[in-house]
Amino acid sequence: MLQQVLLIAILVITYSYRLGPMSRVESSLDMWTSPTSGYSWVGANLDSDKDYSQLKFAIFGGGAFSLALAKVLSYKNIQTKMLVRGDDVAEYINSKHYHPKYLTDSLLPTQLYATVDPVEALSDADYIIHAVPMQQSRKFLEGIKHHIKHEIPILSVTKGVEQGTFSLMNDIISETLGETKRAAFLSGPSFAKEIMNGEATAVVVASSDDVLATELAEILSSIEFRCHTSRDVKGVELGGAIKNVIALSAGMCEGLGLGMNAMSSLVTRGCTEMGRMGKLFGAEPETFFGLAGVGDTFGTCLGPLSRNRNVGIRLAKGEKLEDILNSSDGVAEGVFTALALEQLIKTKVKPSIFQFKFPIISGVAAILKGSITPKYGLQMLMQYPIRDENRG
Repeated sequence: MLQQVLLIAILVITYSYRLGPMSRVESSLDMWTSPTSGYSWVGANLDSDKDYSQLKFAIFGGGAFSLALAKVLSYKNIQTKMLVRGDDVAEYINSKHYHPKYLTDSLLPTQLYATVDPVEALSDADYIIHAVPMQQSRKFLEGIKHHIKHEIPILSVTKGVEQGTFSLMNDIISETLGETKRAAFLSGPSFAKEIMNGEATAVVVASSDDVLATELAEILSSIEFRCHTSRDVKGVELGGAIKNVIALSAGMCEGLGLGMNAMSSLVTRGCTEMGRMGKLFGAEPETFFGLAGVGDTFGTCLGPLSRNRNVGIRLAKGEKLEDILNSSDGVAEGVFTALALEQLIKTKVKPSIFQFKFPIISGVAAILKGSITPKYGLQMLMQYPIRDENRG
């Protein structure tokens, strides 16, 4: 119950702070709670004066978040073609309008069509959504790039850091599709199941191209799914990557049976490490106080739908990492990201500074490599030297 109250409070604060005096939105929000309005807000379109029905989207990847975004696009009657890996999955989606593996109890929109053929998926696309897991993204884009017209913008919803190269998605897109490719990046507290159920969600779309960010935010936004914009691509991507590592540590904290005092302290210090890394790589500090920073972190650390949190819980209870990953639906990006972040930060600071300034990221990486146990890692955090909170 406490976790639910915290998440509701965060969402209310986020909406109050970010939306500001938008009379049309505020009057619409009043309808949510008005017992006399008789207004059904799920799927409602705030931009009713605009017709988006002629737009076409191609979605790369057939996971839960891809399905949720197809639902979001269906509110504007936008047709989507989803590129999936198996003929059986495509046939199941097209014939039954359900997915055989992800969100299996959620009826999919009629505007969604699945295919295994990249030519068919991209044939008339105006925009692309990339939702392939981080560690497979480079290979996937390399294999499909000759089908992608350069003028079609791409929105990446993939979070994490690539192992080996330590690249973010912005780097991967530039290196595979060209430096001049128009690209944007979506992040924020956004569990696929809640989006599919029409529950209120706020996210941020970041791009160095202001026009593209605004275009995508307007297309995706409805009353229950609000998009804000940012120019800080680096910060938004780093926030989306690091929060998964913090969620692993939060899950370990819960799995060890520690209380909310410990959990709150751990998540807060994790956000501090997020800000430190952002400073190292030139991100804007304000980004980490927003939806892609603390917003996504709180949701991923406290939400029962979080894959990374659940991996941390199971690790703390003594399960082997390999067994956890083999039995999990979807990808817990924090596992791969923690190891890549360790190496990425060490390109900027000495190993001793890394352990001192980034004890949570360092500790999670050590636990995943089997060097220490979750219990020992959290004990080490409690024995950390006493120092000034803001300068240490």
